Amino acid sequence: MASASTARDLYVYAYPLLLMDVTRQQQTAVASPQGLRAPSGQFAHVRAFPDDTFEAVVSPNADTLYSSAFFDLGDGPVVLSLPDTNGRYYLMPMYDAWSNVFASPGARTTGTKAGNYAVVGPGWSGTLPEGLERIDAPTENVWIIGRTQTNGKDDYDFVHSLQDQIKLTPLSDWGTDYTPPTGASIDPTADTVTAPVEQVANMTPEVFWTRFAYLLKDNPPAKKDAPIIERLCAAGIKAGDPLDWTALSSEQQSLLSEAVATGLAEVEAEGHTPPVEIKSTWAMAYHLGSYDTNYPLRAAVAWVGLGANLPKDAIYPLTRVDHEGQPLTGEHAYVMHFDKDELPPVRGFWSLTMYNDRQFFVKNPIGRYAIGDRDKLEYNEDGSLDLYIQHQSPGADRESNWLPAPGGAFNLIMRLYWPQQPILDGTWVPPRVTRVG
Repeated sequence: MASASTARDLYVYAYPLLLMDVTRQQQTAVASPQGLRAPSGQFAHVRAFPDDTFEAVVSPNADTLYSSAFFDLGDGPVVLSLPDTNGRYYLMPMYDAWSNVFASPGARTTGTKAGNYAVVGPGWSGTLPEGLERIDAPTENVWIIGRTQTNGKDDYDFVHSLQDQIKLTPLSDWGTDYTPPTGASIDPTADTVTAPVEQVANMTPEVFWTRFAYLLKDNPPAKKDAPIIERLCAAGIKAGDPLDWTALSSEQQSLLSEAVATGLAEVEAEGHTPPVEIKSTWAMAYHLGSYDTNYPLRAAVAWVGLGANLPKDAIYPLTRVDHEGQPLTGEHAYVMHFDKDELPPVRGFWSLTMYNDRQFFVKNPIGRYAIGDRDKLEYNEDGSLDLYIQHQSPGADRESNWLPAPGGAFNLIMRLYWPQQPILDGTWVPPRVTRVG
């Protein structure tokens, strides 16, 4: 009989594939784009930042407007068309069915000029028309979570004009005046209410592993996964073959049932222990987005927040404590001081966002939820920068640099877009948040 650790390992390996598929099923179960949901092969665009009344997603973003699309390469390549952003920072990371970023078109990698990219699935052979740049996807199911820099509400119209030019076109329709079909059929089995993590957690062993085996056909394991694929084969699951639960031996059924019973607890335990390094009171994550054979990390990140960026695209330091390690609270006033030569070394932009103890935006008199280099900040005479983090206004002469805090506990997340090497190698970290009152 296989060990309990083998059972857990199998579930941890399989988990992201199931979660991605349930997410895809839920997000595409609409007849036309609505919010961040859209039929397969079409983009949905977020048109405005959330405010302090928004509680649908924790740690919301006040930096970029999102564009999201799932698409299937089973019928052939799909062309992603991107506009000229006139120097505007954006990124369009592509996730395979296992939640790995396999390509990330955008300012960092392809520049900001217009471009057309043919996304090609595994096993496709053919010749692409001239003018298309080929991107090979390791799986047939692909998710794009695009993000476009947005400089406040006054910038919405320009960003909307860019979003409206982001298109997906089947290669078979390339060169025509293609318009996505309207009134797309909706999968009647899709649960559009229950969170995907809950849906996967509620699956019986038979449902979990039967669906996993089905997904393997179009979303093949990587070559480096060969050792764990051998273990799956011994458990009765062969990549590319449908699973007949009733045909499994009692030992195999027992192993796969134990995997479901113990594996989710392992995923959640890993998720509650974030893969971060604590540097100068800030939690820094340097290894997200592409996971190689680190299956526990891949599963944990999927469970915590599916769709993590590559560090080269963005890093999000977080702190909950001040310079002395004491919890941050609106009962005190704080300053973040950046020396002139210690401002965040990014090629995109940076921000600092305020969250209450439930990870949502904080209601405040100036409607500011984040502050950063896109704002009209006042720098000191020597070129250094002070950010004032407190509940009450620091005074009219300092409000340009004020990030309002709640009256109680809070935490801060920096967003560092297109970080330079000092951030990536850990030699630069944000300054400590200093309590001053």
